[in-house]
Amino acid sequence: MSDLTPEDVREILRLVEESDVEEFELETPRFSIRVRSGEGRVAAAAPAAGLVAVTAPMVGTFYRSPSPSAPPFVEVGSEVDEETQVCILEVMKLMSSVAAGVRGVVAEVCVEDAAPVQFGDVLFRVRPA
Repeated sequence: MSDLTPEDVREILRLVEESDVEEFELETPRFSIRVRSGEGRVAAAAPAAGLVAVTAPMVGTFYRSPSPSAPPFVEVGSEVDEETQVCILEVMKLMSSVAAGVRGVVAEVCVEDAAPVQFGDVLFRVRPA
């Protein structure tokens, strides 16, 4: 079996996103991908603080901006809605945008730029509107 190309991975992620599949996992000798739809992007509200965690939908490298010289997508205090892009995760040179998944105001940035993240890691906390 030959290795998957970045285009293959992009197509797999597109198909998973467009389907009703709640969770998808793929493992090859070189890498593994695990994607969870819906709740994988936004965890339940933290009862005490009333904040919603925006979590990593996959393993990858977290980037706050589209390029090193560009400003971050969001900062603490930024207003976001469900579709607002808050960061990029890089997996095997494939960049995937991450949406807030919730309407509100960014209360906390939980990961340093260019840091590795695991599936489910909290990236941001948002105070719901």
